[in-house]
This record gives sequence, structure tokens and C-alpha cells, in this order.
Amino acid sequence: MLTGDERALYEKLHPRSLEAARATENLLCGVPMTWMAKWAGGFPLQLASARGSTVTDLDGVAYADFCLGDTGAMAGHSPAPTLAAVRKRVMEDGGITAMLPTEDSAAAAAELTRRFGLPLWSFTLTATDANRFALRIARQVTGRPKVLVFNCCYHGSVDESFASLGDDGVVRSRYGNVGPQVDPSQTTRVVEWNDAGALERELSHGDVAVVLAEPALTNIGIVLPDEGFHDAMRELTRAAGTLLLIDETHTLSAGPGGATALWGLEPDILTLGKAIAGGIPTGVYGLSAEVADRLLADPEADLVDAGGVGGTLAGNALSAAATRATLAEVLTDEAFARMVALMERYEHGVNGVLERLSLPWCIARVGARAEFRFCSPAPRNGGQSAAADDADLDEYLHLYLANREVLLTPFHNMALACPDTTESQVAALLEAFTGAAEALVS
Repeated sequence: MLTGDERALYEKLHPRSLEAARATENLLCGVPMTWMAKWAGGFPLQLASARGSTVTDLDGVAYADFCLGDTGAMAGHSPAPTLAAVRKRVMEDGGITAMLPTEDSAAAAAELTRRFGLPLWSFTLTATDANRFALRIARQVTGRPKVLVFNCCYHGSVDESFASLGDDGVVRSRYGNVGPQVDPSQTTRVVEWNDAGALERELSHGDVAVVLAEPALTNIGIVLPDEGFHDAMRELTRAAGTLLLIDETHTLSAGPGGATALWGLEPDILTLGKAIAGGIPTGVYGLSAEVADRLLADPEADLVDAGGVGGTLAGNALSAAATRATLAEVLTDEAFARMVALMERYEHGVNGVLERLSLPWCIARVGARAEFRFCSPAPRNGGQSAAADDADLDEYLHLYLANREVLLTPFHNMALACPDTTESQVAALLEAFTGAAEALVS
């Protein structure tokens, strides 16, 4: 009943978006990227414009945007310093892709070293590519074939990460995996997050080149690490001769140096993407001095031609200019402090609503990123978090918020602040969440 009412209101409020969605016969699934079909309501909103923390749809409705491109717009939509750098690169300097380095790329790499500690960086076009290349490098320098990931992890569309644990504990292809080139059990070991014993057991086989991990799971709801788990993971990987690859693509929300700086992590390889160029496509991977030395000393590792690491558009002048400006002038220490404070306020407010209404839900936060789940207590691993999924509740809540001019990310219930997010927008988010929750229990 509640969801049906919200669907009807959604369609009534967005006639032009609906009309545009019906006029897309040449787009697969009716959208330019198939994941856009995930938006609740039967059709996605059609974008007209976006600035800062606000997006406006084709019907002229303006939204407080807490989706922010599922982190891709964590710097805000079209941040002024990034736009200025892009405009200068395109209109004044000229040259978007020339397969030549720029001063911007060196400056951006120096800033990444300052924030994350790793001394050497290379550019890609996406975080998925950064992870792909990093896995190749890890296998090359260790001489080992396998990757270890955590159940229900997310690392873009990296083939090796599309493995999951079945109810019987056996590694298998993740449900819905489209056209895997090999059975992921041949390439990947999988354990549950926060299970140091299982991690030690799987590393003991001696065939794992690298553990690929986010500092906290983020795409199955936010699942935080237990106290001491990161220390155990680092100790176990070193003892096993396995590299540790930290993917900060989403958890950059923790602060200027992501969770790596905030929690004192010590990765051998680190990957980033999405947010660091203010919406211009880019990704990076950073290497420790030891890993870089081992790689560069290997005569069989072809890094400059046909080795499968790199791409014609990677490190292009436009992306480098955007990355330099975004890191230096947008995603600053001061911006993060404010973003984190806003989402602390949201987390506190949600907890108050859940307690007052006796809803058996929870909320977790990594810096400027927070997400509620339909379970209590909070899940400790991906399997537990996946078991808390409720598609009907998801649709209702997303529609309720959208109909009140607030957007969460469509894939889950994540809310993210950017440097332009306002106190009034956080208040609107909390008010809409409160209204939706109260309607459920009334």
C-alpha cells in the first residue's frame, strides 16, 4: 500500500522523465548505462543539470543529492576549481589526449604520496582498471596465481572479485555474474570479512598473490572492521608472503587520506578512482617502494608495450588536470572536516529515530558516508549484511525520499556528503527518513 502510493506520486511528479524514458528504444535497458535502470519507481529520473550538492531533473524538481554518483561526485557536481582546470586544459592549453605526460600528473602523484604514503603512482581511467592492473602486478612479483577477496565485496567489474561463498562455504561465481571467462573458484579464494581465522587458513595454501580489500565493506551496506582486524590482516599477509591491496575508491570518504591515513593502514598497493578528479573519469594505483623495485627488476614484466597494464587514454592531460585541481582545491582537509561533521549529525539523528520507533535497523558510517541496514545488531560480515537485504523496503524508502526531493544512491541506502552539502539538506534528509519510518510503524 505505502509503496504503491509512492509509485503513483513518483509518476505524477515526473511526467517528462517518464516520457523521456519511454523514448529510448535504442538504449539497452532504456538507459545509457544498464545500472541506471536500478532506480526505484519503474523509470529513472532524467538529469537536466547539477551543481554542487543539488541535481535538477527534466521536470524542474531540485534534489538534495546524497547519491553523488555513488561517490563519483564526492567533490560535488562541477566544482569550480576542477571546472577551471578543465577549461584551461581544453580551451587555453589545448590537448586532451596526446600520450605525453604533463606537470599536472606529477603534481597529483606527489599529493597522493603525501596523503597515502605510497611513493609511486600510475594513472588509469577507472578504479576497476586500477584494480585489474594492480592484480596483474601482484601476480607478477609474487609468482602466485590467486587473489583473495571478502564475501560480498565490491571492486568494480574486476573478474576475480565476482566470487562469493555459497551456503556450504564453497567458492562459486556470484549470483548474476554475466559471462565469466572462467569459474571464479579457479582464480579466487573468498573468506568472510572480520574472520581472521579463515583468512589465515586460506593464506596457508601458499598460492595467494594478493588480498584485495576495502578498509570497510561498502556496497553491501557499510560493514566496519572489528577492532584489531586490520592489524591481523597485515600481519597474516606479511607472514604468508602475500601482498595487501587496499581499495579506497569508496572509503576515501573517511578523510583526505581515506581510511589508510585515518586508521594507519600499511598497504603494499592502493587503488583509487571516481572522486579524485571531480567527475572526470580517472583512477590510480600506488605501489610501495619494495613492490615497485621487484616489478621493475623483472625482465619478463613488459610495462611499456603489450604487458596488459595501461591504456591509450590513461593518464590523459584532461584527467590529470582535473585530479590535480580536485585534490588541491576541493577535497581539502577543511572540506572533509565539514563533510564528516554533517554525516555524524545524520548518523546521530537516524539512531534517534530507530530508538524512538523501536525499529530493528542499524546505521554505520565511514567519515562522510553513512548507510542504514534492515537488521540489528550491525552485521559483521558480508554474508550477514546480504541477509538483511529487503528489496521492497528499499524501493519504498528510495521512492519516499525522492518524492520529497532527496536522493540516496539507488543500489543501496548510502548517503554521502560533498563539500557543498548544507546543514539544511542534511535536515531535509533526516526529516524525509523520519517520515518514511513513521509511516511504516503507524
